Amino acid sequence: MQHFKALAESVKERLFHVRPEVLGRASDPGLLAVALGATLYSPATRTALAQDIRKQAKSGCLSTVICLEDAVPDDGVPGAEENLLVALAELSAVEDPGELPLIFIRCRTPEQLLDVGRRAGAALGVVYGFVLPKFENETGRGRAFLEALQLLNEESGRTGDPDVQALRAMPIIEDPVTTHLESRVRVLTDNLALINEFRELVLCVRVGATDMSSAFGLRRSRDLTIYNVKVVANIIGDVVNIFGRPDGWIISGPVWEHFVNTERVLRPQLRSTPFEAANEVELRQRILMDNLDGLIREIELDQANGLHGKTVIHPSHVPVVHSMSVVSHEEYLDALDIAGDPGGGVKASSYGNKMNELKPHRAWAERTLLRARAFGVARPGVNFVDLLEASMR
Repeated sequence: MQHFKALAESVKERLFHVRPEVLGRASDPGLLAVALGATLYSPATRTALAQDIRKQAKSGCLSTVICLEDAVPDDGVPGAEENLLVALAELSAVEDPGELPLIFIRCRTPEQLLDVGRRAGAALGVVYGFVLPKFENETGRGRAFLEALQLLNEESGRTGDPDVQALRAMPIIEDPVTTHLESRVRVLTDNLALINEFRELVLCVRVGATDMSSAFGLRRSRDLTIYNVKVVANIIGDVVNIFGRPDGWIISGPVWEHFVNTERVLRPQLRSTPFEAANEVELRQRILMDNLDGLIREIELDQANGLHGKTVIHPSHVPVVHSMSVVSHEEYLDALDIAGDPGGGVKASSYGNKMNELKPHRAWAERTLLRARAFGVARPGVNFVDLLEASMR
């Protein structure tokens, strides 16, 4: 697996100062957590599920979630499970497993996780991990999920062998007890302790903005980012505060749920200048028509708030997330300067436009260099418009 793999060699040479690394299931989990990028959700009821996953991978999707939870009606769960198991069997017959994305299954309960995993049999080998929805441990649900995953690893022979990758977990912070003010900090702190206890099983932490909004009867429009919904933005801030410290966890950005053009109330959020400079005015119009300008703005705010990657629900979102994740040449030089000097102090940036404080900015530099390994570094003068144009052809 490699981000931007499908681009022509000449295009990659033009765009990248440092190319993304080739990744695999055995890659360092810390790097994979950053490299997930746009994690595309699909209901387990979807027809031609296996075919769609392979198609998504060829178009640049490196991580996907097959959902058995909120995306499936209650009376459709048995059929969704069968459809999922058929898809896993089809995918396990693929000649080159490297052509598949990292596949996760989102289960409703710990019991369903164990049951589906056991019924998958050998086809479980194509699954990288499980998404654990509404993760909290006030009721013991969080521990039950992680213990079920631990048991499934043991039963499927994924423990004790360094050459076999354990199934990983991605807990989602979205339950009302992690959302409501009176219980939030206590429950989030308890969740952190539990996740740290099962550190070898957990890949990263996700935030569920849809359920967070639901706790207050809210839903953001396509004109707004989740950070305009103050009560939800406050929750995300608390999640980052507790889970996202330098020695903590990678936290993935919340879902962007809009994909069809609708009537606007507010002005477009996408400046025309970068597109005019790249002679890509038509690309800007396409982005506006596809509701992607709001997504671009939200990704910028995700990154500013310490989140990496994003949950998405439409293939058109994938190249946007990945293009916005490439490290700029300026960021890269700053990160190298900061990470390469352990002595501390302050010095001017290589671009001569800011001061780099070597100790305060070290954690930022280390995470930026990790993102550079996953998504590459753009050449001087190359911006997200150039990357997006190449990716959306």
